[in-house]
Amino acid sequence: MDNETFYGKVVAISDQLYRTAKSILQDDESARDSVQDLYLKLWEKRTTLHKIENMPSFAMKILRNLCLDKLRKKRELDLETCDYSHIQDNTSIYEIVEQKNITKIIKQYINQLPELQRTIVRLRDVEGYEIKEIAYITTSTENAVTANLSRARQKIRDYLLKLQV
Repeated sequence: MDNETFYGKVVAISDQLYRTAKSILQDDESARDSVQDLYLKLWEKRTTLHKIENMPSFAMKILRNLCLDKLRKKRELDLETCDYSHIQDNTSIYEIVEQKNITKIIKQYINQLPELQRTIVRLRDVEGYEIKEIAYITTSTENAVTANLSRARQKIRDYLLKLQV
Protein backbone atom coordinates (compact mmCIF):
# COMPACT_ATOMS: atom_id res chain seq x y z
CA MET A 1 0.00 0.00 0.00
CA ASP A 2 1.51 3.32 -1.04
CA ASN A 3 1.38 6.59 0.93
CA GLU A 4 -1.64 8.00 -0.90
CA THR A 5 -3.71 4.84 -0.45
CA PHE A 6 -2.71 4.63 3.20
CA TYR A 7 -3.73 8.23 3.72
CA GLY A 8 -7.00 7.75 1.84
CA LYS A 9 -8.04 4.62 3.69
CA VAL A 10 -6.63 5.12 7.19
CA VAL A 11 -5.95 8.76 7.93
CA ALA A 12 -9.23 9.76 6.25
CA ILE A 13 -11.17 8.16 9.12
CA SER A 14 -9.08 9.80 11.85
CA ASP A 15 -12.03 11.75 13.31
CA GLN A 16 -14.06 8.56 13.69
CA LEU A 17 -11.08 6.75 15.21
CA TYR A 18 -10.45 9.58 17.67
CA ARG A 19 -14.11 9.70 18.76
CA THR A 20 -14.11 5.96 19.34
CA ALA A 21 -10.87 6.06 21.33
CA LYS A 22 -12.16 8.96 23.41
CA SER A 23 -15.42 7.14 24.16
CA ILE A 24 -13.44 4.17 25.44
CA LEU A 25 -10.67 5.99 27.29
CA GLN A 26 -12.55 9.12 28.39
CA ASP A 27 -9.39 11.18 27.92
CA ASP A 28 -8.37 13.42 25.01
CA GLU A 29 -4.63 12.87 25.27
CA SER A 30 -4.87 9.10 25.66
CA ALA A 31 -7.29 8.96 22.73
CA ARG A 32 -4.90 10.90 20.49
CA ASP A 33 -2.00 8.69 21.61
CA SER A 34 -4.00 5.56 20.83
CA VAL A 35 -4.85 6.77 17.34
CA GLN A 36 -1.17 7.55 16.74
CA ASP A 37 -0.23 4.08 18.01
CA LEU A 38 -2.76 2.64 15.58
CA TYR A 39 -1.23 4.60 12.69
CA LEU A 40 2.21 3.24 13.58
CA LYS A 41 0.95 -0.35 13.74
CA LEU A 42 -0.84 -0.03 10.43
CA TRP A 43 2.10 1.74 8.79
CA GLU A 44 4.40 -1.09 9.83
CA LYS A 45 1.97 -3.53 8.17
CA ARG A 46 1.28 -1.38 5.11
CA THR A 47 2.72 -3.95 2.70
CA THR A 48 0.02 -6.48 3.70
CA LEU A 49 -2.90 -4.09 4.14
CA HIS A 50 -4.01 -4.47 0.54
CA LYS A 51 -5.45 -7.85 1.59
CA ILE A 52 -7.88 -6.20 4.06
CA GLU A 53 -11.35 -5.83 2.56
CA ASN A 54 -12.82 -3.42 5.10
CA MET A 55 -10.07 -1.11 6.32
CA PRO A 56 -12.26 1.05 8.64
CA SER A 57 -13.51 -2.02 10.52
CA PHE A 58 -10.03 -3.49 10.70
CA ALA A 59 -8.59 -0.23 12.01
CA MET A 60 -11.43 0.14 14.53
CA LYS A 61 -10.87 -3.35 15.92
CA ILE A 62 -7.14 -2.75 16.38
CA LEU A 63 -7.86 0.63 17.99
CA ARG A 64 -10.36 -0.93 20.38
CA ASN A 65 -7.77 -3.49 21.46
CA LEU A 66 -5.13 -0.79 21.95
CA CYS A 67 -7.55 1.21 24.10
CA LEU A 68 -8.51 -1.82 26.18
CA ASP A 69 -4.82 -2.55 26.75
CA LYS A 70 -4.35 1.01 28.00
CA LEU A 71 -7.28 0.61 30.38
CA ARG A 72 -5.83 -2.66 31.69
CA LYS A 73 -2.45 -1.08 32.32
CA LYS A 74 -4.04 1.94 33.99
CA ARG A 75 -6.18 -0.28 36.17
CA GLU A 76 -3.22 -2.37 37.26
CA LEU A 77 -1.33 0.79 38.19
CA ASP A 78 -4.39 2.15 40.04
CA LEU A 79 -4.69 -1.02 42.11
CA GLU A 80 -0.99 -0.97 42.95
CA THR A 81 -1.15 2.65 44.10
CA CYS A 82 -4.53 2.29 45.75
CA ASP A 83 -5.27 5.10 48.22
CA TYR A 84 -6.41 3.91 51.62
CA SER A 85 -7.00 7.42 52.97
CA HIS A 86 -10.72 6.63 53.30
CA ILE A 87 -9.92 4.30 56.18
CA GLN A 88 -10.94 5.82 59.51
CA ASP A 89 -8.30 6.89 62.01
CA ASN A 90 -9.46 4.34 64.58
CA THR A 91 -8.81 1.44 62.19
CA SER A 92 -6.08 -0.85 63.45
CA ILE A 93 -2.99 -1.58 61.44
CA TYR A 94 -4.15 -5.20 61.18
CA GLU A 95 -7.43 -4.14 59.55
CA ILE A 96 -5.56 -1.90 57.11
CA VAL A 97 -3.19 -4.73 56.16
CA GLU A 98 -6.15 -7.08 55.78
CA GLN A 99 -7.93 -4.62 53.44
CA LYS A 100 -4.76 -4.27 51.37
CA ASN A 101 -4.40 -8.06 51.23
CA ILE A 102 -8.02 -8.51 50.16
CA THR A 103 -7.54 -5.91 47.41
CA LYS A 104 -4.45 -7.78 46.21
CA ILE A 105 -6.27 -11.13 46.28
CA ILE A 106 -9.25 -9.71 44.35
CA LYS A 107 -6.90 -8.17 41.78
CA GLN A 108 -5.10 -11.48 41.30
CA TYR A 109 -8.35 -13.37 40.91
CA ILE A 110 -9.79 -10.83 38.46
CA ASN A 111 -6.67 -11.35 36.36
CA GLN A 112 -7.53 -15.08 36.21
CA LEU A 113 -11.05 -14.52 34.86
CA PRO A 114 -11.72 -15.14 31.17
CA GLU A 115 -10.72 -12.07 29.14
CA LEU A 116 -14.26 -10.85 28.40
CA GLN A 117 -15.38 -11.15 32.03
CA ARG A 118 -12.16 -9.50 33.22
CA THR A 119 -12.67 -6.60 30.82
CA ILE A 120 -16.33 -6.17 31.76
CA VAL A 121 -15.63 -6.21 35.52
CA ARG A 122 -12.89 -3.62 35.15
CA LEU A 123 -14.91 -1.37 32.90
CA ARG A 124 -18.01 -1.54 35.10
CA ASP A 125 -16.76 -1.83 38.67
CA VAL A 126 -13.49 0.03 38.39
CA GLU A 127 -13.93 2.52 35.57
CA GLY A 128 -17.65 3.08 36.15
CA TYR A 129 -18.82 2.59 32.57
CA GLU A 130 -22.50 2.01 31.89
CA ILE A 131 -23.66 -1.36 30.53
CA LYS A 132 -24.53 0.24 27.19
CA GLU A 133 -21.01 1.69 26.86
CA ILE A 134 -19.42 -1.63 27.79
CA ALA A 135 -21.55 -3.39 25.19
CA TYR A 136 -20.25 -0.98 22.56
CA ILE A 137 -16.62 -1.32 23.66
CA THR A 138 -16.70 -5.12 23.78
CA THR A 139 -18.94 -5.47 20.72
CA SER A 140 -21.41 -7.49 22.79
CA THR A 141 -25.09 -7.09 23.51
CA GLU A 142 -26.22 -5.42 26.73
CA ASN A 143 -27.71 -8.74 27.87
CA ALA A 144 -24.40 -10.51 27.29
CA VAL A 145 -22.55 -7.83 29.25
CA THR A 146 -25.00 -8.11 32.16
CA ALA A 147 -24.75 -11.91 32.16
CA ASN A 148 -20.93 -11.88 32.03
CA LEU A 149 -20.75 -9.25 34.76
CA SER A 150 -23.03 -11.31 36.98
CA ARG A 151 -21.02 -14.49 36.36
CA ALA A 152 -17.72 -12.74 37.05
CA ARG A 153 -18.98 -11.18 40.28
CA GLN A 154 -20.33 -14.55 41.40
CA LYS A 155 -16.98 -16.21 40.70
CA ILE A 156 -15.22 -13.52 42.75
CA ARG A 157 -17.70 -13.94 45.64
CA ASP A 158 -17.35 -17.74 45.58
CA TYR A 159 -13.56 -17.46 45.51
CA LEU A 160 -13.53 -15.07 48.48
CA LEU A 161 -15.93 -17.27 50.44
CA LYS A 162 -13.75 -20.29 49.75
CA LEU A 163 -10.73 -18.41 51.15
CA GLN A 164 -12.54 -17.66 54.40
CA VAL A 165 -13.15 -21.34 55.16
